[in-house]
Amino acid sequence: MPKLCVIPGDGIGQEVIPAAVTILQAALPNLETVEAEAGWGCFEKHGVSVLPETLDQIRACGAGLFGAVSSPLRKVDGYKSAILTLRQELNLYANIRPVQSWPRVSPRPDVNLIVVRENSEGLYVSRERSDGETAVAQRIITKQASARIGQKTAELVRQLGRQKVTIVHKANVLPLTDGLFRDTVRQEIELLSPATEIDELLVDVAALKMVAAPETFDVIVTTNLFGDILSDAAAHWGGGLGLAASLNWGDGLAIAEPVHGSAPDIAGQGIANPLAAVLSTALLARFAWGLEEVANRLETAVHQTLTAKNYLQLTTTRAIQEAVLVNLR
Repeated sequence: MPKLCVIPGDGIGQEVIPAAVTILQAALPNLETVEAEAGWGCFEKHGVSVLPETLDQIRACGAGLFGAVSSPLRKVDGYKSAILTLRQELNLYANIRPVQSWPRVSPRPDVNLIVVRENSEGLYVSRERSDGETAVAQRIITKQASARIGQKTAELVRQLGRQKVTIVHKANVLPLTDGLFRDTVRQEIELLSPATEIDELLVDVAALKMVAAPETFDVIVTTNLFGDILSDAAAHWGGGLGLAASLNWGDGLAIAEPVHGSAPDIAGQGIANPLAAVLSTALLARFAWGLEEVANRLETAVHQTLTAKNYLQLTTTRAIQEAVLVNLR
């Protein structure tokens, strides 16, 4: 029986996550859920962005659904981003971000790509220092982490029947770190998925292609920062961040997470789009639980909601939730 730790987080996470859970429970009636705290609100309340018991609950369930986090733009003593903490403490080393063209909301009809982002190191290790005159951020790339993201990419390619992997890097400027990443990832994919076509692009060229020719991408694998930026850019072709889903995936643990932020400008108004959260639960069903039929039902219900004549009149979180529920039946 699948179990899910529900973590609404901050801002619109408090609105879209309950909607997504309601929809997931309609598709998966035997789902067990528990709720936990994490985020800026948790930090203000308890002095930590992620409670130890939250980590324990996710481990016990094996899966989580996280909403959004409001992080301050300036350094706050003792604070560390909740989602970074979750990824690092639970060793969720792969971030899977699929982007596909959706009817009526996508600028073009031919995009169907996946960004696999190394999720545990790079510049996101949060090791910064400053003496007031010079600020330094440490970038860490290891062979171990590069190997396992290569292995996870090969696993995903085989599971989904994908044909080509593009390794994105900046090894011409960063030959030691990005060179290690590129070579290790290539080696693992060649070993585990020998029929897969592999090419590579410098990240600036990849950014240009993402704007000019996104349909040429199949699977992209890249480092943490590059993956963060490229996947958000790619989300444009999938109808924007309101439809951008992701899965933080490790070995035996996963947390689904809509890509959008906490959107404080609209939080509390009941108008946030829950479809990214719904699509994130589909990733959880497919990859964490192996429930392909449930994932397909959720994605089909979203597709039918987007193609319905009244979609543009669905202007509240609750209205979209109810429309998806109707299409699930």
